[in-house]
Amino acid sequence: MTDSNYDVIQIGYGPVGQSLALMLGRRGRSVAVVERWTKRYALPRAVCIDHELYRVLSANGMGSVLPSVSHRGPFYRWFNADWKELLVIDWSKESISGGAEVNFVHQPTLEEALDRAVAGCDTVDTYLGWEAISIDQDADGAVAFLRNTDTGERKTLRAQYIVGCDGANSVVREYIGGGREDLGFEADWLVIDVLLKDGVTIDTLGIPAAGQYCNPVRPTTIVPAGVRDGRIYRRWEFMRLPGERIEDMEREERVWELLSRWAGPKDVELVRHKVYNFQSRLARRWRDRRVLVAGDAAHVMPPFMGQGMCSGIRDALNLAWKLDLILAGKVNDSILDSYQPERDPHVRALVDASIYLGKIICMPDPAKAAERRFPVNNRGNTGDLPPLHPYGETRKRGGSLGRPFPTAPLKRYADTRISNSYFFGGSAKAAPAQGFPCFSAKSGGSPRVKGSSAGSHRWLVIGG
Repeated sequence: MTDSNYDVIQIGYGPVGQSLALMLGRRGRSVAVVERWTKRYALPRAVCIDHELYRVLSANGMGSVLPSVSHRGPFYRWFNADWKELLVIDWSKESISGGAEVNFVHQPTLEEALDRAVAGCDTVDTYLGWEAISIDQDADGAVAFLRNTDTGERKTLRAQYIVGCDGANSVVREYIGGGREDLGFEADWLVIDVLLKDGVTIDTLGIPAAGQYCNPVRPTTIVPAGVRDGRIYRRWEFMRLPGERIEDMEREERVWELLSRWAGPKDVELVRHKVYNFQSRLARRWRDRRVLVAGDAAHVMPPFMGQGMCSGIRDALNLAWKLDLILAGKVNDSILDSYQPERDPHVRALVDASIYLGKIICMPDPAKAAERRFPVNNRGNTGDLPPLHPYGETRKRGGSLGRPFPTAPLKRYADTRISNSYFFGGSAKAAPAQGFPCFSAKSGGSPRVKGSSAGSHRWLVIGG
């Protein structure tokens, strides 16, 4: 017997599931959200959202809330072992969406805000403390078989579609089948979140606002971790070196030992610490008829581009309007055939770029670290540029605009800029004084840097 019928059943209620539920609920769609945990995971994982997702969430009723749960990104500086600056990524610059390119968030606080917004949608039901033990589908719809994690009670829900936002160990992905593609990056990092005590600032601690300390002795990340009730969170991440045991790194005394170079108990309050395994994997199949996956269920990536959660919310955005049109009877479900072809190449480009950055950072061999080449050197020559692969052709009437691709805004020394966002190769023309690059995206070729006519900047060119 079926207990309830919905338009969409979502398995999982992290930020991706919350975003999808909010987008569908605001469109008046009936949604059942199934989440095995009764309480929200209280510790942060993701720490940033880019300008595009800030805009997307603002357009879905979060505009008045986001300023109170986030703060503008700083410059992101990379240093070698001698603290010489290797490159700078400008997270603070104005974006095409308005506001900063990147904003930092405290994920539990963001999730609380999203949960309140979802609760305001009358057509969304949340089943907390229920787990999906199996799913199925037929020509008329899809069904989820649930079990209460406390009482063992069983429940059956039916809907037109099921979307798995149930994380890296997704039950829904296993149902769809096809396995995952391993893109070859894996590393263990100890992630430490702290609260700054009263009167303590990054200046008094003598740390960069955001930085990568590319020291082979101990690769280290130092970044903001959002704000909650006006209190500032900070994050340190330390790579686990060969021969180190995870259980040893997670001992509190070891945590303080690693932090001691920068901060101690008198400066910061320890919030949490845990070793995470950073991976790079993509599902081979994102859909089986009425069943789909999104977020970590479809892809996981190293955190070095800050695009894991962002990519998942982009999945939700892609699905929300398509499902709404299908449910309204305005299109048939063949529109969902475009979901994976649209999202996979973009995610893959970001995973590749994250792996590229990770290989720069995760280099414990001093000799190899001394030889590593960065995107642009001070003579304007390219080193091993990140794989900023195009992800589809964009056309206009009468011809091709070029192929859009994502990049990070890299600045090497004072005279080199590689901007971020998505530019259309072959048509983005701007004066060097504006700080934007001129791109060419002819088929084939590799990224390279081209001197500007003004002689004061060098620009990234694809195949030109």
